[in-house]
Amino acid sequence: AAGGIGPLIELARSGTTVAKENATAVLAKVAANDDNQKAIAAAGGIGLLVKLARSGTTIAKENSAAALWKLAVNANNKVSIAAAGGIGPLVELARSGTGFAKEKAAAALRNLSVNADNQVEVTAAGGIG
Repeated sequence: AAGGIGPLIELARSGTTVAKENATAVLAKVAANDDNQKAIAAAGGIGLLVKLARSGTTIAKENSAAALWKLAVNANNKVSIAAAGGIGPLVELARSGTGFAKEKAAAALRNLSVNADNQVEVTAAGGIG
């Protein structure tokens, strides 16, 4: 399964708008698997998903938030998502995204907040209050 991760990430990076939306949807689905979580991170997918959560289309933002939620189950990915600047866009989506984006962004922030450093960053990004 991990062999398909690289092409999906490339499609999410440089495909058409619809291709990016579809690729992020697939990444969100396959990110439920532990090996795929590691493969997505190793292939540079975390930074790309953070970027799309910040500035993608509405659908790409939703899918990216869903993928980041699942990726944030992994302890190393918790650190990598924060290091890639992922907390701010997730807080913004939790505040003002679509209903689906709000739900997935909040779930991602919940998973990220297991990490004490991330708790501080969520607070600093305005995630509380």
